[in-house]
Amino acid sequence: MSQDLLLNIGGFAVCALIIFLAGKKLTHYGDLLAEVTGMGRAWIGLILMAAVTSLPELMVGISSSAFIQSADLAVGDILGSCAFNLGLLSIMDMFTPKDHPLLSTVSRSNILAASFGIILLSMTGLGLFLEKEIVIIPSIGLTSLSFVLIYLFSIRTIYRYQKTHPSEESNHDTHATISKARVITMYVFFATIIILTALALPHFAEGIAQQTGLGKTFVGTLFLAVSTSLPEIAVSIAAIRLGLGEMAVGNLLGSNIFNIFILFIDDIFYQKGILLKDASEVNMLSVFAVILMSVVVIIGFIFPLQRKRILMGWDTLVIMVIYILNIIMLYHALG
Repeated sequence: MSQDLLLNIGGFAVCALIIFLAGKKLTHYGDLLAEVTGMGRAWIGLILMAAVTSLPELMVGISSSAFIQSADLAVGDILGSCAFNLGLLSIMDMFTPKDHPLLSTVSRSNILAASFGIILLSMTGLGLFLEKEIVIIPSIGLTSLSFVLIYLFSIRTIYRYQKTHPSEESNHDTHATISKARVITMYVFFATIIILTALALPHFAEGIAQQTGLGKTFVGTLFLAVSTSLPEIAVSIAAIRLGLGEMAVGNLLGSNIFNIFILFIDDIFYQKGILLKDASEVNMLSVFAVILMSVVVIIGFIFPLQRKRILMGWDTLVIMVIYILNIIMLYHALG
């Protein structure tokens, strides 16, 4: 193994560790923020925490598009993060009691988030598939603009639904004695750490892709996606420990919606052409995989299990199998 590869792997690992630790702190102050502002934890998880934990994807996407000018790293990271986020549901389900499977403990309002995620993913797949894009403004196509409109419509719809169908939240209360100004300051501080650290990730990922020959699509979908999803991991673990399954699941589904919106921002910074047109069609594998995983999630919400027979329910088990198959197919497609 060459010294340059070791340096890139080491730098990648250090960045990933910083993001994970900062993500745990961000979760803590996000929970405090829900208390001191009076906002519901379900809303915090689905919108606010989802947007914040997706900051690494945002900054990695901007860095990949603006500085490295790599469409495959940017698109691969977003789609890989969406797949990994849903895969996290399987891991979280392993830590819930047998008579309380994960998807049976949250409100059905999450069906809206999963459904809008499928719509956005379908538009992404369309953008990758079409030979020609309708260009609205220089370097920005109609598909990218649709991400903005669908995202804004989705959060408005979800917000209105949760207002009229409030979910039962955990009785957990942090009884914060810290001031609102202090909470906001610390929240912004750890968010900034995540942003600055995430900026360095594409540099190390590109080095790993070149020196291992794995290709930018595979590296973006696997290594970048996992590392930029570390805040989601931290949020999910903390939420499950606090008994906040609603916040944990909402954060993951909300992150997927926000991730696709990030593709529009990436397209703005990508100056070589249209982002989705320049990305490899192999990314379609991830689009199909995430859509399938999302459908299984919706089925799990509609027909929740009463008890798990093994470590996880059939729904989360199928999700994990689809995720693993997606990685294997990507590797062989790029091999």
